Amino acid sequence: MKKFNIRKVLDGLSSVSSSSSSQPGNRDNDIQETLQSEHFQLCKTVRHGFPYQPSAMAFDPVQKILAIGTQNGSLRLFGRPGVECYCQHDNGAAVIQLQFLINEGALVSALADDSIHLWNLRQKRPAILHSLKFNRERITFCHLPFQSKWFYVGTERGNIHIVNVESFTLSGYVIMWNKAIELSSKAHPGPVVHISDNPIDEGKLLIGFESGTVVLWDLKSKKADYRYTYDEAIHSVAWHHEGKQFICSHSDGSLTIWNVRSPAKSAQIITPHGKQPKDGKKPEPCKPILKVEYKTTRAGDPFMVLSGGLSYDTVGRRPCLTVMHGKSTAVLEMDYPIVDFLTLCETPYPNDVQEPYAVVVLLEKDLVVIDLAQNGYPIFENPYPLSIHESPVTCCEYFADCPVDLIPALYSVGSRQKRQGYSKKEWPISGGNWGLGSQSYPEIIITGHADGSVKFWDASAMMLQVLYKLKTAKVFDKSRNKDDKPNTDIVDEDPFAIQILSWCPESRMLCVAGVSAHVIIYKFSKQEGATEVVQLLEVRLQYELNDVESPEGDQVPSLPTPGATSSSQPPAPQSQPSTSSSSSDGIRDNVPCLKVRSTPLKQSAGYQVELVIQLVWVSGEPPQQITSLGVNSSCGLVVFGNSNGLAIVDYLQKTVLLNRGIIELYGSNDPYQRQPRSPRKTRQPSGGLCDINEGSTTSEDRCKSPTSVVTTNHQHFYNGGGRGGAKMSRKLSLPTELKPDLDIRDNSFSRSRSSSVTSIDKESQEAITSFQFCETFTRKTDSAAAPSLWVGTTLGTVLVFVLNLPPAGEQRLLQPVIVLPSGTLIRLKGAILRMSFLDSTGALYPPACEPWREPNAPNDKDEKDRLRKRRPVSVSPSASQEISENQYAVICSEKQAKVIALPSQNCIYKHNITETSFVLRADMVQMNNSICLACFCANGHIMTLSLPSLRPLLDVNYLPLTDMRIARTFCFTNNGQALYLVSPTEMQRITYSQDMCENLQEMLGELFTPVETPEAPNRGFFKGLFGGGAQSLDREELFGESVAGKASRSLAQHIPGPGGIEGMKGAASGVVGDLARARIALDERGQKLGELDERTAAMMASAESFSKHAHDMMLKCKDKKWYQF
Repeated sequence: MKKFNIRKVLDGLSSVSSSSSSQPGNRDNDIQETLQSEHFQLCKTVRHGFPYQPSAMAFDPVQKILAIGTQNGSLRLFGRPGVECYCQHDNGAAVIQLQFLINEGALVSALADDSIHLWNLRQKRPAILHSLKFNRERITFCHLPFQSKWFYVGTERGNIHIVNVESFTLSGYVIMWNKAIELSSKAHPGPVVHISDNPIDEGKLLIGFESGTVVLWDLKSKKADYRYTYDEAIHSVAWHHEGKQFICSHSDGSLTIWNVRSPAKSAQIITPHGKQPKDGKKPEPCKPILKVEYKTTRAGDPFMVLSGGLSYDTVGRRPCLTVMHGKSTAVLEMDYPIVDFLTLCETPYPNDVQEPYAVVVLLEKDLVVIDLAQNGYPIFENPYPLSIHESPVTCCEYFADCPVDLIPALYSVGSRQKRQGYSKKEWPISGGNWGLGSQSYPEIIITGHADGSVKFWDASAMMLQVLYKLKTAKVFDKSRNKDDKPNTDIVDEDPFAIQILSWCPESRMLCVAGVSAHVIIYKFSKQEGATEVVQLLEVRLQYELNDVESPEGDQVPSLPTPGATSSSQPPAPQSQPSTSSSSSDGIRDNVPCLKVRSTPLKQSAGYQVELVIQLVWVSGEPPQQITSLGVNSSCGLVVFGNSNGLAIVDYLQKTVLLNRGIIELYGSNDPYQRQPRSPRKTRQPSGGLCDINEGSTTSEDRCKSPTSVVTTNHQHFYNGGGRGGAKMSRKLSLPTELKPDLDIRDNSFSRSRSSSVTSIDKESQEAITSFQFCETFTRKTDSAAAPSLWVGTTLGTVLVFVLNLPPAGEQRLLQPVIVLPSGTLIRLKGAILRMSFLDSTGALYPPACEPWREPNAPNDKDEKDRLRKRRPVSVSPSASQEISENQYAVICSEKQAKVIALPSQNCIYKHNITETSFVLRADMVQMNNSICLACFCANGHIMTLSLPSLRPLLDVNYLPLTDMRIARTFCFTNNGQALYLVSPTEMQRITYSQDMCENLQEMLGELFTPVETPEAPNRGFFKGLFGGGAQSLDREELFGESVAGKASRSLAQHIPGPGGIEGMKGAASGVVGDLARARIALDERGQKLGELDERTAAMMASAESFSKHAHDMMLKCKDKKWYQF
């Protein structure tokens, strides 16, 4: 796992990108900025959700850990609820098989590129210790006997190689296919599809070949004891625990049971789902049985569990798992195709009575655990957050440091939605331990889905748990059949899909915008509301040439097409006029895209509908999709906009306050040279939500609608062009300027988007992109802050409106809210993404909001109205403060950020964020008791800028943007956290905080915990006396180098992993790392001491030899005279 340590952010960045240019006379000494570049570091934290495209599964029955491998080479490990781990094979090849070293804290993975890897699970972030890459043979099946270090690898050629798991080296012992079958078959037997040792004799290896041949191989004598042949291909083999029988599943839907010592003919043939003919012939063939498991019990009949094998005439039937127990056969239907299943047993020993208690079924898009011990085989309630993709995610928001009472409130209403009928037993996958999370603040993630549902998730302490689910589609009538379907839909499918979410955690007000140009406002209640008729507002938000009037600041819309109907029920005949017929010459007018239900709606505890707002067709033109949305509980207002204009709705009085086309919003301040538009005869389809099902990464090529990508105050996409269209595609296209040179292989959006605002063509693409409510200074001459609404557009314009609110209480419901244009206009380069405000100390100045109170409380209505008043979170600046520069507006667009002093409206800081790309998401976030601007660019860069001076603090090229899903779901939140949807089923959380990166090891859970291995089954007196029971085998003697010799070097290549000693030196951290380093140092020191010892001994021997020679010489020369030398 890579960590990006940005200790020294590029000092020259400011000069390169003309950053942080400040105007003369700015007040840069007034605010002390505390955030520095050393506070930032980027790393992944946890991944939630269902593993995308799973391909293999394994279970450790002692540690009680489940491992799932996927087609893109990732591994997900699950222990008890809350203990999860994600790791990735570097090459990205599909995982074809997984095998635990049971109770050893290790896992072997076999990949489609013919490599095997040993993972160390004894550390919080598992790492590869060894890898072995086969060069000449393709791996098809692997087997690791319990408590053995010799790993069998079967290949496509039919051979079996043996690997030492400790050293990851190949043994010279090889079982060749021709030796295994000899003359029993004239043809090649096919790939190895099964390997297992006899439960009671480790010296006998059962080898299954695809063609239908099974061989019992004697490892000691290196020859086959028995060969079993059947004329149907084999898919799997399973042993009876006594080792006297085994069972095979075949491609014709049959099971054959064989006695080990009777190879001539199978003892029994069963076709579980075949129709038995009366004349005694073979039953009709069925679909292949892909896997069978045979598990025994002490007290009754054995269990046979199998997948597949259904009759061919069951067309349209869902995938099934069959459980055969005694005379009963249960067929359990699944929602998705079965990838694999495992029967969980009480014992890890294959020669013991198995006592199965559950079956884990891995489906293509779900994980199901079935309780075998209860009648009816109920399923366990899944505690993991694997239902993110229940309906495709269309938008996402992340809130850290929420009010502490929110999660209990959502949980209490969500617990009433739970299904019944689950198993009463505890979840059987219960290994590992939770991390010691130091985060104490609550975190909530909200996801919007294609079926109109909204899910609230508790994301605190690195975990994820669903709290509450809201179904927004309930407020609409669903078409019973195609004939009833009104021809006013603007999307081909998923008409209720959520596009934008706006949520106020303090007041608990929720506002959602959907693809069918509808907005729904919800209030939160812990009590059931009275069954009532849904209240509806219909809005004609469509710019027409004849309707242009100069906006004089009228409080009430004075357009000829106000179209605002306020009633307690949908307008009966008007909502479906005769002009809405599907005839080609009929012109639809005043028709909404969806029909709100006219029958009373039961309001359950939780989020209850306050108001539905729908945009209607205007003179045959469909409404444009909503591009921005905002709600403010203090003002009681909801505001939304699209490429046609802006509407402000008072949800307390249920009235439309303002309904204006975009050009009208400018009035005489319009800085652009525009040509009058008229409704087009040839309409272009508008862009909808991206389809995030499989294969969606190519949707950029298929779509040709001129849409732009913008992330606003609430993440979404908007339609930038096209005045209408009878249908909207759910495929999202790229920005128009990106299309010509887009190369899928590029894997990033590196093309620049033109930000020229003088182009006449760009004028037609202007849309509302962001909103911000705040009590601020709206004009240069203001001496006091007032409630206001700031509006941003795609052309980089910010418009400011003043909100005159009546007094709180009864008057608020009787007197109108007055909306006035302030005349203030601010311009940036690129579409406006985010606006926020700082007070004179540099602290975030949040919009005022009303604290939540129970709307269905029994007290009378007048009392509630009197209580209703604005309670701003932040207090307006007092008169004693210097009025000249009381606040700072921080505005971020796709290209640049500006800090503007208020009320003087001087730009005091400006920073060009990117020249070659564009910002997709920007958020003002709180971190380390300070505030910064976080940005995610289309080229994959994540950046943070200090506030208010806009100094670059972090710039990391994090990930190339390979699909629209990331662009649509990426969001930042407080305390240095962010998330995005990394696949259609998985959510990736990351942190850009140095503190969290350093503490991450403590926060993560532990997979491996020390557990005693259960005792081996007792052989019994008579079995011991007469030689029965399990026979042990000295595999070391058979497979070791001294006997078997060395394997061919060209057969496989050994690759040491980063988790080995070499990697530990640099990567180890914390106490475990210190111990590892100490151990390495001791090893090295011991080695050096050994070498020193040898050298000393050699020197001593040399000295002794020299002494001996010197003594001999002395004796020899002792009696000689000098002249004799």
